[in-house]
Amino acid sequence: MADSDDFLAWVTSALYDAELAIHNGDAAPRRALWSREEQVSVLGAWRNAFGQQELDDLFTSLARQFSNCTSYKFELLAYGVVGDMAYTAGLEHTSASVDGEPRSYVLRATQIYRREGGEWKVVHRHGDTVTP
Repeated sequence: MADSDDFLAWVTSALYDAELAIHNGDAAPRRALWSREEQVSVLGAWRNAFGQQELDDLFTSLARQFSNCTSYKFELLAYGVVGDMAYTAGLEHTSASVDGEPRSYVLRATQIYRREGGEWKVVHRHGDTVTP
């Protein structure tokens, strides 16, 4: 149970803070939580990335697009921890400016994590827009 409790504490603190930061134009906290090992991947709502260079490019581009986040909530629907692997599935409710225009949207987001050197790191993300 301690692994699950520690993982959830990380999801609701460091991971939450990193997602809030990128929606305010700062990619550094998000990038710090992603694995530096290959393979990493994003199947994103707006853009995909495979490998470290594409991931860096994606996060830099997203940080340039996002600003003025007025609300970010991660609604955790499911998660699991097995050894050094974990996953989350949930809904991201966001209100932020995208390219200077205020927007509110909901994304379905599934992420896979790996424990590296005793710390959780994101290795894969899949996100898509929830349509009403």
